[in-house]
Amino acid sequence: MEENKVIIVDDHKMFRSGLRFLLSNIPNITVIGEASNGKEFLEMAENETIDIALMDINMPEMNGIEATRIAMEKYPDLKVIVLSMHGEEEYYDQMLEAGVKGFLLKNSDADELIAAIEAVLAGKSYFSQELLVNILDQKRLQKLRTDAVKLSSRELEVLKLICDGYSNAEIAEQLFISHRTVDRHRANLLSKTGCKNSTSLVMYAVKNKIVEIE
Repeated sequence: MEENKVIIVDDHKMFRSGLRFLLSNIPNITVIGEASNGKEFLEMAENETIDIALMDINMPEMNGIEATRIAMEKYPDLKVIVLSMHGEEEYYDQMLEAGVKGFLLKNSDADELIAAIEAVLAGKSYFSQELLVNILDQKRLQKLRTDAVKLSSRELEVLKLICDGYSNAEIAEQLFISHRTVDRHRANLLSKTGCKNSTSLVMYAVKNKIVEIE
């Protein structure tokens, strides 16, 4: 079978080494180089034929977004898989526009890494299931922020924990805030949403798709 050449682009050497080790056990995959930022990657791409780039987002000198955009213009057959951390969802639309084919969390196991590589090599896209769930959660929160009722980020956190059945004391412990602060947030939630109690708050959250009932 045809050999597929891979380059790892990440500013953490230890992570690159671990990923190289995982890839060494995948048939027909050969790591031909590593780069610590987008600029180094583009320089290597001028001298090497690369099938897949495993691309970090936040890197010094040149980030993964810009590097991917430039690389895809020059090498349209290149397949780029993003190596992401939680909290970087804000960059996903930009990466998609740049031409990325896959998204993986950095803590993904070898099986998911193989699945992502096989998918993009077959001309498909791949999104980590954990990332998809997280993105959907973020979009639900964003939707609520655009509704008539404006809730702060902390109020949204408290509301979701209320829906999960946490008591005020447990919410305080989860969010590292005082019991009195939780009481204030709960009172604000009741006031802003027009709800009378925790049960109606849960119904409000379900109606506005902040949470889903299985």
